[in-house]
Amino acid sequence: MRLFGCVAFVSMVLALGGISGSAQAASYDFVPAPQTDLNRIYRIDRVTGEVSSCQYGLQEGTIGVTLCFSPGEGAGAQQPGEYGLVASRHEREGGVFRVNFRTGDMSICYVFDERVVCTPQAKPSSAASSLAPNAATPGVGSGSGASPQRP
Repeated sequence: MRLFGCVAFVSMVLALGGISGSAQAASYDFVPAPQTDLNRIYRIDRVTGEVSSCQYGLQEGTIGVTLCFSPGEGAGAQQPGEYGLVASRHEREGGVFRVNFRTGDMSICYVFDERVVCTPQAKPSSAASSLAPNAATPGVGSGSGASPQRP
């Protein structure tokens, strides 16, 4: 019985140590803005989804400064989840996508008035996704070879 109690105690200590170790682990991801002439990096808290950003700035008489932009409208903490940042491949895009890998919600985050702002989170519904091809080409059945017209 004594051996069982010792093993249980060691197991409990190891389990609690693993929990506190994971809670102390780094919980941020960093992604550069896709804009090729912008030296901006975005940071996201992977659990809360809070987004901030920093970039290099020139300052006369110095080697430069780090300019940081705190979370503004929509960029603060969200419902707990599993968040990440995804940069598009658009070379003139200064913002990034905030994604919640658990729910599929997405929003766009960018710097505006010296703060990081994000659009409201949205997720395409499965019903909207199945209707999208028909909405793009009304009256044209699939397999007809027709493509959407551009204005």
